[in-house]
Amino acid sequence: MPGTNLTREEAQQRATLLTVDSYEIDLDLSGAQEGGTYRSATTVRFDVTEGGSESFIDLVAPTVHEVTLNGDPLDPEEVFKDSRIALPGLLEGPNILRVVADCSYTNTGEGLHRFVDPVDQQAYLYTQFEVPDARRVFASFEQPDLKATFQFTVKAPNGWTVISNSPTPEPRDDTWVFEPTPRISTYITALIVGPYHSVHSVYEKDGQSVPLGIYCRPSLAEYLDSDAIFEVTRQGFAWFQEKFDYAYPFKKYDQLFVPEFNAGAMENAGAVTIRDQYVFRSKVTDAAYELRAETILHELAHMWFGDLVTMEWWNDLWLNESFATYTSIACQAYAPDSRWPHSWTTFANSMKTWAYRQDQLPSTHPIMAEIGDLDDVLVNFDGITYAKGASVLKQLVAYVGMDEFFAGVQAYFKRHAYGNTRLSDLLGALEETSGRDLKTWSKAWLQTAGINILRPEIETDAEGVITAFAIRQQAPALPAGAKGEPTLRPHRIAVGLYGLDADTGKLVRDERVELDVDGELTAVPQLVGKQRPDVVLLNDDDLSYAKVRLDEQSLAFVTEHLGDFESSLPRAVLGLGLGHDAGRRTRHP
Repeated sequence: MPGTNLTREEAQQRATLLTVDSYEIDLDLSGAQEGGTYRSATTVRFDVTEGGSESFIDLVAPTVHEVTLNGDPLDPEEVFKDSRIALPGLLEGPNILRVVADCSYTNTGEGLHRFVDPVDQQAYLYTQFEVPDARRVFASFEQPDLKATFQFTVKAPNGWTVISNSPTPEPRDDTWVFEPTPRISTYITALIVGPYHSVHSVYEKDGQSVPLGIYCRPSLAEYLDSDAIFEVTRQGFAWFQEKFDYAYPFKKYDQLFVPEFNAGAMENAGAVTIRDQYVFRSKVTDAAYELRAETILHELAHMWFGDLVTMEWWNDLWLNESFATYTSIACQAYAPDSRWPHSWTTFANSMKTWAYRQDQLPSTHPIMAEIGDLDDVLVNFDGITYAKGASVLKQLVAYVGMDEFFAGVQAYFKRHAYGNTRLSDLLGALEETSGRDLKTWSKAWLQTAGINILRPEIETDAEGVITAFAIRQQAPALPAGAKGEPTLRPHRIAVGLYGLDADTGKLVRDERVELDVDGELTAVPQLVGKQRPDVVLLNDDDLSYAKVRLDEQSLAFVTEHLGDFESSLPRAVLGLGLGHDAGRRTRHP
């Protein structure tokens, strides 16, 4: 039998052979307070295209008691090995598989995590399944493109609460029987179980009503600022539904602050888990609230991009995360009454600086990495995949136009709802709405490594009027040891002309020109004939992913007035890539 590390080739073969219809999962967690193991019984219904074929289903469990395929019992000792259950002699058409096993609680943040609160000595459980850990709780075809419906039945201790992707039912005999979910991937199913404290509200607009819930341990309840969390959530609902032109796709939306979480949050469909360090126990900075809000909006954006429409395989994980990052920050920047309209400055100072650092190391690599197996996914959780990916997605939005971008996204959601896609599906929709050739763009931006440098070349007459203006693009050599070749890329950038306001003493933008930069030298005739300003700033508004250089006059002025910009974003752009070449010398004020 193959090992536990599922390869892309194996996933493709399995997806070609079968489609999954439904899971019925019965978990007995009545002994959760004591820990150890729990009984997991799974019934899977799936269709097979070719009778007599063989496949396998995934399961990580200390003991398998029963495997029944189409009514025929299989010997667990023969078919269960190395986290896989062999499925021989499949029938063409419908098949039914039942697996009964003992699965283990964990304390590693994978599978079904169990935590005992030292305050009340009660156990608190939650699942974390990304990338391949649903198989630690129930037998599953553990790959994102084999979507199905999931119906959970959970027995839990008296007085506890059970939350899942579907609305929480009234328990009978300490047993919760949930409605089946829509068709979703295994990795975004979820269970959160324990004596959690909860606060409830609703999002209502234009006849829509979505139940909202916030959960945490009772020992944190006094610190839970639910009103602030609900406010950010409602802003996200309103902004995303307008921009996506697609109603929220699930029946409720719960946010659960859980202990010992390995990441910031996880986009389980309708049941988002969030690290409970975001329940602030004392006064924190506004930056901490901004980061929490971005996390809340990031996971909410995933309900559409990631959960409603899901990547076919993990090589598009960068796109999944980059889309959620871009739209969450855009929501903070542009939503009415947002508390953080400066969020693109925060993005530049945090995510983008991380990307620039990572892209100048010998370990740099293209954004699109070939994910051959599950181990490759973990290797590529880095500053290139996440931070550069999000930065380049911002450039894509500028390249096609924001209105055209969201029009393409709207078509994409309607076309692929509850299905799986590749990057080419999104790019195809954006090509339709923008008229841009994105195949060339994609190759230049996503399949190469390194950072471009943009510098202005300005000529003026004796009165300071611009007589010639061009932008020179350079592709420096990659760091020693890095793979690939330097690449000139197409950029959509803005050029900002800034002058010092005599009344306020602030550097303000007097004019802005947006244009395409491609190749080694791009003329900017729009600026010819204009009076030369105090500062000429390339990549104004931080639209592209590139370092910028200042001309001699702008550098001298900025050196004296860096703190005088009226807006924070130009300062961030200058901090990201400011430099000036004077002979063989480079200065960084």
